[in-house]
Amino acid sequence: MQKATDIDGGTDALMRAIGTNARKASHVLALAPRAAKDAALLNAAKALRRDRQKILDANAKDVAAARAAGRPESFIDRLVLNDKRIEAIAAGLEDVAALADPVGAVLAEWTRPNGLKFERVRVPIGVIGIIYESRPNVTADAGALSLKSGNAAILRGGSESHHSSVAIHACIAEGIAAAGLPADAIQYVGTTSREAVGHMLGGLGGCVDVIVPRGGKSLVQRVQDEARVPVFAHLEGICHTYVDAKADLDMARTVVVNAKMRRTGVCGATECLLVDRNAPASTLPTLIEALIASGAEVRGDAAAQAADARVNAATEDDYGHEFLDAIIAVKTVDGVGGAMAHIARYGSQHTDAIITEDEAVAQRFLTEVDSAIVLWNASTQFADGGEFGFGAEIGIATGKLHARGPVGVEQLTSFKYVVRGSGQIRPV
Repeated sequence: MQKATDIDGGTDALMRAIGTNARKASHVLALAPRAAKDAALLNAAKALRRDRQKILDANAKDVAAARAAGRPESFIDRLVLNDKRIEAIAAGLEDVAALADPVGAVLAEWTRPNGLKFERVRVPIGVIGIIYESRPNVTADAGALSLKSGNAAILRGGSESHHSSVAIHACIAEGIAAAGLPADAIQYVGTTSREAVGHMLGGLGGCVDVIVPRGGKSLVQRVQDEARVPVFAHLEGICHTYVDAKADLDMARTVVVNAKMRRTGVCGATECLLVDRNAPASTLPTLIEALIASGAEVRGDAAAQAADARVNAATEDDYGHEFLDAIIAVKTVDGVGGAMAHIARYGSQHTDAIITEDEAVAQRFLTEVDSAIVLWNASTQFADGGEFGFGAEIGIATGKLHARGPVGVEQLTSFKYVVRGSGQIRPV
């Protein structure tokens, strides 16, 4: 496995070598049998469990540096690893291995009147470039999904999670080598230089086929501004939960608290609670009380402040803001129409939910809200590829071309048409 220190000539030479090696590896992976890919993932899972303490020690360095730099607790939560999270990473690799191999799957087939037989067949994209920040688990998730879908990957983690990512990548690399697959199938860019990101966004001389950014708004914005290759991206996870007048209040209370407070630093955390102003009088104060009791700071409109004196006045900037912290904006709206208008104005087309017992209202919300994920009577924190049964995810794509929602193995494939004939020619 190539390291930054193995290359003379600095970042330019390093990135050229990484790109060339990834392209070569991608040709092998595209034809690799499922057994070899699955063996690599299972071997990597074993290595992760075996090296748990090494990974925790590496992570401790990253966490200490983040605390010394004054990073907020929400940032620390995304960065920190523990026994439970390492086990979840290892189990995620096993889950991906258990998935059906998407490569070669026939998506459609038909025969034309002239006897030509057509098939639409899944194929790998090629080389996936993944740029991410403070989540070391992405090293394993991105590597696993790329490998399973027959793609080579170039991983560039942030300096905040550098030690953790290097330790995790070592386990992935070991698993790949033990399965007899190319060592350069999943490469980790060892330098934290920002120049490396620029090279990846430029496509590394045609070696990178798609970029997947996973991080804060500034990172994703840079990727979208500078990338010369296609991008699977979302800018922000500005997620809403709307509680309708016909919601079950006990359900709403439980779901809203989970949607905000289960993990406040994930992109699927609800950042704004919308409540139908025609809901029963107990609805708004009950929900606010539950949020405050769980440790949330509530910023709301006049109705929310009247419902509970502990609510701080919301500013215009609080709506449409990704807090990634124990802070939530609250607003009363005129029914489902008002909720959808608010989401259309302030949302980021990521994940939005409705709580209601009225099926017709729910169906209208599910149909008309233009987000990658819409939910009925469920927490927005289900915006996660693992919860979708994808084994893991590289990120949540909010664009509308090719990939949308959790990016798993199927989203990391394209397709080609295979046509079989018996000597047909096209008439003049």
